[in-house]
Amino acid sequence: MMMAVLLALLGAPCLLFLGVGLWVTCRTFFTVDIPVGISHPKKLWLLNFLFQLMVALGMILEKLRICSMPQFVHFMHDLPPYSKDPDVVVTDLRYGSVPVKLYQPRRAASSLRPGIVLIHGGGVILGSFKMYHKICCRLSKESDSVVLMIGYRLAPKHRFPSAMNDCFVATTHFLKSLDMYGVDPARVVVCGDSGGGGAAVTICQKFMARPDLPKIRAQILVYATLQIVDYQLPSFQQNKNVPMLSLDFAIHCIHYYLDISLQWKSAILKGAHMPAQVWEKYGKWLSLENIPERFKQRSYPPVTRAPLNEDAYMETDILLDFLNSPLLAEDQVVSQLPEACIVSCEYDLLRDNSLLYKKRLEDLGVPVTWHHMEDGFHGALNTLGMGFFQFPCATRILGVMVQFVKGL
Repeated sequence: MMMAVLLALLGAPCLLFLGVGLWVTCRTFFTVDIPVGISHPKKLWLLNFLFQLMVALGMILEKLRICSMPQFVHFMHDLPPYSKDPDVVVTDLRYGSVPVKLYQPRRAASSLRPGIVLIHGGGVILGSFKMYHKICCRLSKESDSVVLMIGYRLAPKHRFPSAMNDCFVATTHFLKSLDMYGVDPARVVVCGDSGGGGAAVTICQKFMARPDLPKIRAQILVYATLQIVDYQLPSFQQNKNVPMLSLDFAIHCIHYYLDISLQWKSAILKGAHMPAQVWEKYGKWLSLENIPERFKQRSYPPVTRAPLNEDAYMETDILLDFLNSPLLAEDQVVSQLPEACIVSCEYDLLRDNSLLYKKRLEDLGVPVTWHHMEDGFHGALNTLGMGFFQFPCATRILGVMVQFVKGL
């Protein structure tokens, strides 16, 4: 009898895992779009399957009130141990209540080094020191820079604006401590990918009026989240089912971070969550005319904005906050921003955010270095150092970042 009970207890989780795996497999086959321009499509399909499996299991645990989906995915991502790089010294610090990691090349410096404040991506619900450890090690070593990675608080446990507050605190402390780390105050760069890229722009906007701190020299933005208001841009239509960031998952990130109910998803996607005056005010910066024609050649369904849903607007106007959509800041702010290095990926939901931001900066006279990965997808940089799952564009993106820093 006891043996039967034990087998049942052991068998139930296995059956659940197999069932969820089968469901994710079917869902991936029928809904995920692997573009023909992606290198190693089977590898990307498998990588996305594993990620979707973690998300699905996390959703089940969330329904059972065991933990949130992001917490489970975060836990799974952090299972592999750290890999040490003998050429880099890594130091764990705390700036007040904010944990940070400092990466410094082990070899002696003949002069002051560039400083890089790195803000990780993950939609403000994922991302960790472990996930970005190899990226930071290589970035520090290859660009001969001091890299500071910020371990900001994540949603849903900590919602808006906790993450940005942590980034402001940590950046302020770092800028005040440059002498201690041997950093050249004239070569401090703020860098971020995905949601971290949007945070990097926000930091540049926030700190440009701080005469008491060293001036930020440049911004490096890798497939950055620069606005979360308009979801009808071509890339949002063309790449809505492309790994590793689907349109559905992006909406879930907003739900967790900004506490916006998923019941407004349809209104947001149809553009019914903002009144006409909002679209008119920001239309000059979100216009399709600002996106080069070659990015509109891949077919996408024409979308007409639905009439205003006033209830949705009342619940979602936080999307307009410049902390969430720095692309929409006024010209007098954007025109004073530092030089930018922008990396966009063809098969990325957020591709057009980068293109629109590039156009705004150029129109306002801000120098821009732009690199477009024709075979790139959202999250490609995170495959760096993942062995079998590493993609060629990950190495190229890191190379772009390194060369830009070296050229400052």
